[in-house]
Amino acid sequence: MNKAEFIDLVKEVGNYATKKDAENAVNAFVASVETALAKEESVELVGFGKFETVEQKGKEGKVPGSNKTYKTADKMVPKFKPGKGLKDLVSKAK
Repeated sequence: MNKAEFIDLVKEVGNYATKKDAENAVNAFVASVETALAKEESVELVGFGKFETVEQKGKEGKVPGSNKTYKTADKMVPKFKPGKGLKDLVSKAK
């Protein structure tokens, strides 16, 4: 499902009058989560899941075909942990 299809679904499920209202709701949600994660705050929606940032340790590796090695730096990455309600709903779908 792409963004346009998702917006149509939000319009239908959320009883929005226009597609533009549904798009504004989706964009506001995404922007709010992005802003919170940029501040290294987590967003927890009980029953749905938790958006958070975690530190990913740097990795060491070897360039194939040579003896050169490299190391990447530590960085913060976004993570989503689904809640029990979402897990149960998805498991019943099969």
